[in-house]
Amino acid sequence: MPPSFVSGSHSGGSSPSSAAHREAAPRSIRCAVLTVSDTRTPETDTSGRMIRELLDLSGHEIIARDIVPDDPARIRETLAGWIADSTIQAILSNGGTGIAARDTTYDAIVGLLDKRIDGFGELFRMLSYNEIGASAMLSRAIAGVAGGKVIIAMPGSSNAVNLAMTKLVLPELGHLVFEVGK
Repeated sequence: MPPSFVSGSHSGGSSPSSAAHREAAPRSIRCAVLTVSDTRTPETDTSGRMIRELLDLSGHEIIARDIVPDDPARIRETLAGWIADSTIQAILSNGGTGIAARDTTYDAIVGLLDKRIDGFGELFRMLSYNEIGASAMLSRAIAGVAGGKVIIAMPGSSNAVNLAMTKLVLPELGHLVFEVGK
């Protein structure tokens, strides 16, 4: 398994306290994966499948998964059920984070958050800029905490999911859950 996929691994220096937090963080997180799309099916959901495969390769557990249309009420209903589920620690979604009229994931999620993790979206757009240029500003990728659960919303493209998962989500998922649980 590549080191970038291991929960708790990271690049760059870290303070002794952040290193201790990573050591104390759980190695396996119980996750739910949501794909938001008007067109994807279980057979064509390549981004959702990628999230699940990367989580599995990193030793995390998939507790729930679903595909819902880009409809704010359906997104909120699914998320609310998962937020209430005591077995789920983190919710990862893909799709619906752009600025088109049907892109409503951001709007549905932001209203549920108790706290935002603004650094996720900022770092995602910075990393995306290096790959796709100025159109990275169109992404409304977001992360936060709702009901004691980490929620991360990524764009629907497989390239964007791969970038977010390998560079941001997997290296910090255990640490995020640890911090939320303190």
